[in-house]
Amino acid sequence: MSIMVWAALFAMLVIIAFIAVRMAAKHEEDGLHDTGLAIIEFNRAFPKEAIRALQATADGQVVFVRLHDNKAGFMRNMQRHYSCQVIQPGRVRVLSSQSGKGLVIEFLDAAHQNGTFEFASPKEASEVALWLLGNYVAEPDRELPVADPTAANQR
Repeated sequence: MSIMVWAALFAMLVIIAFIAVRMAAKHEEDGLHDTGLAIIEFNRAFPKEAIRALQATADGQVVFVRLHDNKAGFMRNMQRHYSCQVIQPGRVRVLSSQSGKGLVIEFLDAAHQNGTFEFASPKEASEVALWLLGNYVAEPDRELPVADPTAANQR
Protein backbone atom coordinates (compact mmCIF):
# COMPACT_ATOMS: atom_id res chain seq x y z
CA MET A 1 0.00 0.00 0.00
CA SER A 2 2.80 2.41 0.78
CA ILE A 3 4.22 2.02 -2.72
CA MET A 4 0.88 3.20 -4.10
CA VAL A 5 1.01 6.29 -1.86
CA TRP A 6 4.56 7.06 -2.96
CA ALA A 7 3.62 6.56 -6.61
CA ALA A 8 0.64 8.92 -6.24
CA LEU A 9 2.82 11.56 -4.52
CA PHE A 10 5.45 11.23 -7.24
CA ALA A 11 2.80 11.60 -9.97
CA MET A 12 1.40 14.72 -8.26
CA LEU A 13 4.90 16.16 -7.98
CA VAL A 14 5.53 15.55 -11.69
CA ILE A 15 2.24 17.23 -12.61
CA ILE A 16 3.00 20.27 -10.43
CA ALA A 17 6.50 20.55 -11.91
CA PHE A 18 5.06 20.34 -15.44
CA ILE A 19 2.54 23.08 -14.70
CA ALA A 20 5.23 25.31 -13.14
CA VAL A 21 7.52 24.92 -16.16
CA ARG A 22 4.66 25.76 -18.55
CA MET A 23 3.74 28.85 -16.53
CA ALA A 24 7.36 30.03 -16.48
CA ALA A 25 7.66 29.55 -20.25
CA LYS A 26 4.45 31.50 -20.79
CA HIS A 27 5.81 34.33 -18.62
CA GLU A 28 8.99 34.51 -20.72
CA GLU A 29 6.96 34.60 -23.94
CA ASP A 30 4.92 37.56 -22.70
CA GLY A 31 7.95 39.83 -22.82
CA LEU A 32 7.24 43.53 -22.35
CA HIS A 33 3.83 43.66 -24.01
CA ASP A 34 2.49 44.66 -20.60
CA THR A 35 3.07 48.41 -20.56
CA GLY A 36 2.46 48.58 -16.82
CA LEU A 37 5.44 46.31 -16.19
CA ALA A 38 7.56 48.39 -18.58
CA ILE A 39 6.63 51.60 -16.76
CA ILE A 40 7.42 50.10 -13.35
CA GLU A 41 10.77 48.62 -14.42
CA PHE A 42 11.94 51.72 -16.28
CA ASN A 43 10.86 53.92 -13.39
CA ARG A 44 12.77 51.67 -11.00
CA ALA A 45 15.93 52.22 -13.06
CA PHE A 46 15.39 55.95 -13.64
CA PRO A 47 13.08 57.33 -10.93
CA LYS A 48 13.56 60.99 -11.90
CA GLU A 49 12.61 60.54 -15.58
CA ALA A 50 8.97 61.24 -16.48
CA ILE A 51 7.60 58.87 -19.10
CA ARG A 52 5.54 60.41 -21.88
CA ALA A 53 4.88 57.43 -24.18
CA LEU A 54 5.90 53.79 -24.76
CA GLN A 55 6.30 51.77 -27.93
CA ALA A 56 7.02 48.03 -27.85
CA THR A 57 8.55 46.00 -30.65
CA ALA A 58 6.45 43.33 -32.37
CA ASP A 59 7.96 40.52 -30.28
CA GLY A 60 7.59 42.48 -27.04
CA GLN A 61 11.23 42.04 -26.04
CA VAL A 62 12.13 45.74 -26.36
CA VAL A 63 10.27 48.89 -25.34
CA PHE A 64 11.28 52.36 -26.47
CA VAL A 65 10.36 55.12 -24.05
CA ARG A 66 9.70 58.75 -24.90
CA LEU A 67 10.59 60.87 -21.91
CA HIS A 68 9.03 64.16 -20.89
CA ASP A 69 12.08 66.31 -21.73
CA ASN A 70 12.16 64.95 -25.33
CA LYS A 71 14.86 62.43 -24.54
CA ALA A 72 14.29 58.77 -25.29
CA GLY A 73 14.85 55.61 -23.33
CA PHE A 74 15.35 51.98 -24.15
CA MET A 75 14.36 48.86 -22.24
CA ARG A 76 15.22 45.29 -23.24
CA ASN A 77 14.12 41.99 -21.73
CA MET A 78 17.28 40.07 -20.83
CA GLN A 79 15.54 36.83 -19.66
CA ARG A 80 15.95 37.30 -15.90
CA HIS A 81 16.19 41.09 -15.75
CA TYR A 82 15.62 44.21 -17.82
CA SER A 83 18.32 46.38 -19.32
CA CYS A 84 17.28 50.05 -19.20
CA GLN A 85 19.10 53.10 -20.47
CA VAL A 86 18.42 56.73 -21.27
CA ILE A 87 19.69 57.59 -24.73
CA GLN A 88 21.84 60.68 -24.61
CA PRO A 89 21.37 63.23 -27.43
CA GLY A 90 23.59 62.52 -30.42
CA ARG A 91 24.65 59.06 -29.17
CA VAL A 92 22.51 56.90 -31.49
CA ARG A 93 22.35 56.20 -35.23
CA VAL A 94 19.12 55.06 -36.88
CA LEU A 95 18.43 53.47 -40.27
CA SER A 96 15.31 51.88 -41.72
CA SER A 97 15.29 48.07 -41.85
CA GLN A 98 14.78 46.00 -45.00
CA SER A 99 11.16 45.21 -44.10
CA GLY A 100 10.14 48.85 -43.69
CA LYS A 101 8.54 47.98 -40.34
CA GLY A 102 11.71 48.23 -38.32
CA LEU A 103 14.78 50.20 -37.43
CA VAL A 104 18.46 49.32 -37.43
CA ILE A 105 19.82 51.14 -34.40
CA GLU A 106 23.42 51.65 -33.37
CA PHE A 107 23.95 52.85 -29.81
CA LEU A 108 27.31 54.59 -29.60
CA ASP A 109 27.51 54.31 -25.80
CA ALA A 110 26.27 50.70 -25.56
CA ALA A 111 27.35 48.66 -28.56
CA HIS A 112 25.98 45.44 -27.04
CA GLN A 113 22.45 46.88 -27.44
CA ASN A 114 22.80 47.42 -31.23
CA GLY A 115 20.40 45.59 -33.46
CA THR A 116 17.40 45.51 -35.74
CA PHE A 117 14.10 46.19 -34.02
CA GLU A 118 10.90 45.21 -35.85
CA PHE A 119 7.59 46.85 -34.98
CA ALA A 120 4.02 45.84 -35.75
CA SER A 121 3.62 48.57 -38.36
CA PRO A 122 5.71 51.16 -40.22
CA LYS A 123 3.82 53.87 -38.34
CA GLU A 124 5.16 52.63 -35.00
CA ALA A 125 8.70 52.39 -36.39
CA SER A 126 8.54 55.93 -37.73
CA GLU A 127 7.24 57.23 -34.41
CA VAL A 128 10.19 55.70 -32.55
CA ALA A 129 12.56 57.03 -35.21
CA LEU A 130 11.19 60.52 -34.60
CA TRP A 131 11.78 60.12 -30.86
CA LEU A 132 15.35 59.06 -31.52
CA LEU A 133 15.93 61.75 -34.14
CA GLY A 134 14.80 64.32 -31.61
CA ASN A 135 17.87 63.26 -29.68
CA TYR A 136 20.13 64.24 -32.59
CA VAL A 137 19.30 67.92 -32.27
CA ALA A 138 21.26 69.70 -29.57
CA GLU A 139 19.36 72.25 -27.50
CA PRO A 140 21.14 75.33 -28.98
CA ASP A 141 20.39 74.08 -32.50
CA ARG A 142 16.64 73.91 -31.86
CA GLU A 143 16.25 77.68 -32.02
CA LEU A 144 16.03 79.12 -35.50
CA PRO A 145 18.32 82.05 -36.25
CA VAL A 146 16.59 85.40 -36.35
CA ALA A 147 16.22 86.43 -39.96
CA ASP A 148 16.47 89.99 -41.19
CA PRO A 149 13.15 91.70 -40.62
CA THR A 150 11.19 92.50 -43.73
CA ALA A 151 10.12 95.99 -44.68
CA ALA A 152 6.54 95.17 -43.69
CA ASN A 153 7.64 94.52 -40.10
CA GLN A 154 9.59 97.75 -39.70
CA ARG A 155 7.93 100.98 -38.69
